[in-house]
Amino acid sequence: MRIHHTSRRARSAVLATVLAAATALAVGVTVSRPGAAEAATTLKSLADAKGRDIGFALAPDRLGESAYKQIADAEFNLVVAENAMKWDATEPTRGQFTFAQGDAVADYAAAGGKKLYGHTLVWHNQLPGWASGLSGPELLQAMKNHIAGVAGHYRGKVVAWDVVNEAFADGGSGGRRDSVFQQRIGNSWIEEAFRAARAADPAADLCINDYSTDGVNAKSTAIYNLVRDFKTRGVPIDCVGFQAHLIVGQVPGDLQANLQRFADLGVDVRITELDIRMPTPPTAANLATQAADYRKVVTACLAVSRCAGVTTWGITDRYSWIPEVFPGQGAALIWDDNYAPKPAYQAVAEALGGGVTAPPSTPNTSPSPTTPTPGPGTPVPGACVVSYVPNSWNNGFTAEVRVRNDGAALTGWTVGFAFTAGQQVTNAWNTTLTQSGAQVLARNAAWNGTVPTGGTVSFGFQGTHGGSNPNPAAFTLNGATCRNG
Repeated sequence: MRIHHTSRRARSAVLATVLAAATALAVGVTVSRPGAAEAATTLKSLADAKGRDIGFALAPDRLGESAYKQIADAEFNLVVAENAMKWDATEPTRGQFTFAQGDAVADYAAAGGKKLYGHTLVWHNQLPGWASGLSGPELLQAMKNHIAGVAGHYRGKVVAWDVVNEAFADGGSGGRRDSVFQQRIGNSWIEEAFRAARAADPAADLCINDYSTDGVNAKSTAIYNLVRDFKTRGVPIDCVGFQAHLIVGQVPGDLQANLQRFADLGVDVRITELDIRMPTPPTAANLATQAADYRKVVTACLAVSRCAGVTTWGITDRYSWIPEVFPGQGAALIWDDNYAPKPAYQAVAEALGGGVTAPPSTPNTSPSPTTPTPGPGTPVPGACVVSYVPNSWNNGFTAEVRVRNDGAALTGWTVGFAFTAGQQVTNAWNTTLTQSGAQVLARNAAWNGTVPTGGTVSFGFQGTHGGSNPNPAAFTLNGATCRNG
């Protein structure tokens, strides 16, 4: 199915109180490494430790939203412009370049010590009308001038460019897309674009990027053959981007093998635009499958030494392009509309080496909420430490709970506590949570039940209160009292 990258209109703003809660979540919901000193671990720090990129597509005007910016700052080491560096944004009038929005992305990356990924120099979509009306020789010259102008402007700042985007046709033909470039310039246009990009920015890696190429199929094989030809003839090409706009439950089983065959040609590979959509509203089952799918994609990349990293096409479901292009579909990213991390966040973190990795298909061995039975290695009193981080506003609040297991390893957990001021939980993440009166019991989800000695597990929830929101006085882990951290 054809994927468009057109920007979608922002959904209506949520209440300021929800944004206040989201800000807390953005900085508070983390995966923690085992150890006596509690050090917050982000996707960025986990990816840095692996020597890989974890990136996101940025619309710079959203940096004014505090929750968005705090997640962007903390969780990613690479930034790609969602739309600000495309042809219509940078050269709306022939020969007249505008870089204000692109520079905002570049400046943000530089200020935060993040890599800048360029997207995209040549694409048949989001092309200004003046370019579409040119003859073949004129279009070729305009393309070269555009590449020189844009890649030259960002010379030395961009780690890699999507030089050519979506040049191959959908379906099983393995042919070229019947774009204006293909029609008027002919088969040489891709090579011409790469040679122009090398001249404009010799230090940047040069990539070809496309969708529906994540598995071995006619389209990916056509790109494979192009890359092999370019490498044989000395045409500059350094990497291949796999967009990975996927549907829940449909990650190709040969994704890793596909990445590896390209790497074996001597180029880097990247997951460049990852999102995994589902019917909306999302169900718990689909969210669990989505988490498993994100884990599969990240794990496949990590298994290929030349896979440079993974970039998600945005941060939050609130601004995802999916619902506008695929009505009834969405919930494709790893933070939801209210900036709460979804199960997919935990899955990505675990795939990168944070927390404890448990196969998504592992049966939920957690005890019943009404009869909490400890798993192997029942903690003794004081053998667990709980940190409770609330954020309150008006009559609502969110809270993150982090539990460090200092006892024997667990294969299932329940965390118990009580509210003393009538607080009521309304929803939760990374846990199955029940409340009976003042008593609250949180138990592990399917993917985070195993906690080793020294390991930490985190979950969170949103709730309401009547004006007073005192912290729970005590917590238990599988029935044993924990220390407050």
